[in-house]
Amino acid sequence: MEASDIAVNLPTVTAHDPVTKAVRIMAMGRMPGLIVVDGTGRPSSVLPGTQVLRLAVPGAYQEDPALCRTIDEAHADLFWGELGELTVGDCLPRQPATPATVPLDATLLEVAALMARLRSPIVAVVGRDGVLAGAITLERLLTCLALSGGSTQAQDG
Repeated sequence: MEASDIAVNLPTVTAHDPVTKAVRIMAMGRMPGLIVVDGTGRPSSVLPGTQVLRLAVPGAYQEDPALCRTIDEAHADLFWGELGELTVGDCLPRQPATPATVPLDATLLEVAALMARLRSPIVAVVGRDGVLAGAITLERLLTCLALSGGSTQAQDG
């Protein structure tokens, strides 16, 4: 099976889109992250949902989890509203890593190895021209692998 066989069309964002838009897309699509594309439709990076959380949760609360207990429940549930005017680009590292991309003919092993190496929950599948052709999420990859006929069953000992 190749990447093109399991790739799906997923929403994308640009570096100029508001983070709140990215959060809504991830939430509505139950996505672990988003592919960030440039003006030509080429993937420039992958934005994991955890990176958005790193910006949404004030640093003091990340460094000292006990501080989180000092905020009442009603206010603690509103922390993500503090994203304000932040853009997707604000969430990306200053030195963006190579985007997690594979060609259409990549094997599922290649996709899995890339996800593991880059710790990316989503991989962009690109055509020869580098333009986004689809995406593979970790959930989709694992589902395809689990349902493939090559799996072995554990034996009771």
